[in-house]
Amino acid sequence: MSLPEIVSQTEWLAARKALLEKEKAMTRARDALCVERRKLPMVRIDKPYRFQGEDGEVSLLDLFEGRRQLIVAHFMFAPEWEKGCKGCTADADEMADGLIRHLNARNTTLVHVSRAPLAKLLSYRAERGWNFRWYSSYGSDFNYDFQATVDPERGQETYNYRTVAEHQKAGTGYYFDGGSKSTELSGRSVFLHDGDTVYHTYSQYGRGGEATGGAYYWLDLTPLGRQEEWEEPKGRVEFPKPAQPFFEN
Repeated sequence: MSLPEIVSQTEWLAARKALLEKEKAMTRARDALCVERRKLPMVRIDKPYRFQGEDGEVSLLDLFEGRRQLIVAHFMFAPEWEKGCKGCTADADEMADGLIRHLNARNTTLVHVSRAPLAKLLSYRAERGWNFRWYSSYGSDFNYDFQATVDPERGQETYNYRTVAEHQKAGTGYYFDGGSKSTELSGRSVFLHDGDTVYHTYSQYGRGGEATGGAYYWLDLTPLGRQEEWEEPKGRVEFPKPAQPFFEN
């Protein structure tokens, strides 16, 4: 791999300012995209999904833990596997307790869901030293309905909003093993509840997951966003205060 060109400080500064303009344009475009995402319509969830957790069987509404929003991280872990997906494992290694607390402070719960039986999930979680909530969707349609498991035999052939055939035609068929084999895949799905009614607001798959980092990036996937909307004051400009400090639960 070749190293960057060596230039003077003046030349470097000119190049850096030119790149800064592109970075600002990308930031503005991302902000606009987040606004559009928050305006997406919702779909009411009527199917009674059930999950197995440390406290027994729970519903999709239970996963919210009393908060308004829910983010589900689809962790690739098939029932017959003894260990989870390496890529999902790497992502989960970065799931700090502080991140979870920051999301909770914005009325948002983040959990992981996989098809493997709960005993396998908890064993692997203990082996990795993780603390986040992890639920098993084993025996339910949840993974299939939200494109986290592709299985032609069950009529679920869609991932990232393309069918297996469309992926193969587009050259993105590396997602699948082919044939009728069931394939576990990663993604994130977002839900909002109003009373006892749960709505699906958003899902992302593929490389979309690379767009998440700190708590703000996770919140950008949700319909309520960062929840720090403010009006620019006249006169002296002050930084806005968040509706609720991140360090409070």
